[in-house]
Amino acid sequence: MLKQPSSDYRGFRTAGIRLQEEMLPQLGRLAAGRTQPLLPAIHAFDKAHAVMLVEEGLLAREPGVAILRALRQMEKDGVVEVRTRVGGGLHSGEQYLIRTLGEEIGGRLHLARSSGDLSSVGINVLQREKLLALLRALNRLRRVLVDLARAHTDTILPGYSFGQHAQPMTLAHLWLSWAATLARDFERLHGAYRRVNVSPAGAAIMVGSDFTVNRARTAELLGFDGIHENCADAILELTADDSLEAPMVVALLYHSMAKWADDLILWSTAEFAFVDIPDRFCNTSSIMMQKKNVIGPAEVKGASAEALGCVVTSYHALKGSTGLPITERYYALEMLWRVADNGVRDLGWFCDLLPALGVRTAHMREQAWRHWATATDLAGALVRARDLPWRTAHQIVGILVRLAEARGLGPGDVTPALLDEAARAYHGVPAGLDAAEIRAALDPARFVAARTVRGGPAPSESLRQAQLFEQALVADEQTTVAIEARLAEAARKLEAAVDTIIGRQP
Repeated sequence: MLKQPSSDYRGFRTAGIRLQEEMLPQLGRLAAGRTQPLLPAIHAFDKAHAVMLVEEGLLAREPGVAILRALRQMEKDGVVEVRTRVGGGLHSGEQYLIRTLGEEIGGRLHLARSSGDLSSVGINVLQREKLLALLRALNRLRRVLVDLARAHTDTILPGYSFGQHAQPMTLAHLWLSWAATLARDFERLHGAYRRVNVSPAGAAIMVGSDFTVNRARTAELLGFDGIHENCADAILELTADDSLEAPMVVALLYHSMAKWADDLILWSTAEFAFVDIPDRFCNTSSIMMQKKNVIGPAEVKGASAEALGCVVTSYHALKGSTGLPITERYYALEMLWRVADNGVRDLGWFCDLLPALGVRTAHMREQAWRHWATATDLAGALVRARDLPWRTAHQIVGILVRLAEARGLGPGDVTPALLDEAARAYHGVPAGLDAAEIRAALDPARFVAARTVRGGPAPSESLRQAQLFEQALVADEQTTVAIEARLAEAARKLEAAVDTIIGRQP
């Protein structure tokens, strides 16, 4: 007789049923390792599926009660521990139930299910958990940035383009640009969450079942916002765009974080000396005792490389003819779980580091005009005071900068005579600005204060932006709270449904 004794049931894949040989142990261990992160989600699915089967009359109440009580007992002993011990991966619940209750009862759980919807539910649940954790961490950093912006509206630093000094801004202006980027990241991550949080349960492997399962009820008990209306679309062996979208939006987030990490590393160098990074984020050298090596931001840059690698791995693992990429997808998903966890870690790291930065305010302010970053406003003064065309004023100041640098002079050395020389060289007419007008035009604080245009760096405008960004942040924080509440309510409903079935046992 080929039927296995229930007490040591080893699953449906045993020699002598469909296949003649046992699976190589190392292959079995690979599969078990890949599915282990999914086990809590699979456990919830087992319970929700059992509840639905009982409610729909597809599973008699007496075996349903036994199954649900056994699953509750598993929770007391530790879901992951028990399922790992009994084996079976996605089917560890059935394997445990058959060993505990016998095949006559435990073997009824898998009615109208497949490895396809088991794995797809587990993957979707775990993806939504990772995305929700990222949404929380991202909002925390947005709040840190908004608070820092309000504290640094007068902290002036040079802006850069092509690696050269461009025009002055404030640290508040820069922090707010980071916050704006993170707001878009929230939209992308939340969009991915909404598309992931759709239930594949009941889709079986692609066409559902001829048993009249209630897919909407299972989705409700698992906290999904809806169901896949097409069973083929529900199964990740057939469609994979949601499992591609998640690593892509995380990689976009990491692209920004790596860029900001680069900024902090650059600013901490002796050549820039804009900030001092606390020692707890640094290491030193085993030979060069003078070194203070910035480690924290370097870790972010390394993690960003893995995030991009996850996109590439996911793309190649999930492509191919419909129904072919099955096992390959787990290689992508294992990376995604790690990359998402790294993202939560690194967003938290920014939250800890940024408020602790030692900002060298006076040095940054000095650098903000020392290399002609305010030259634009000297041209503007010529336009206002002498009614010159912009291009004429632009060319005159360009000549001024060239003459000054050739003579080893800086912005603080500009005199009316030097500006007149540049103007005569261009169009034969002196500029006619006095020393006070030149000094005011080149002053970085006045430069920043004059940028009151919507989106500019003037302190009043930065405060307006901070208020606007905080309002959007509050709405997004409420979004995550609402998600958490819906998931908690689904978990409550599932336990209440289990209680109802167990409690109504004759």
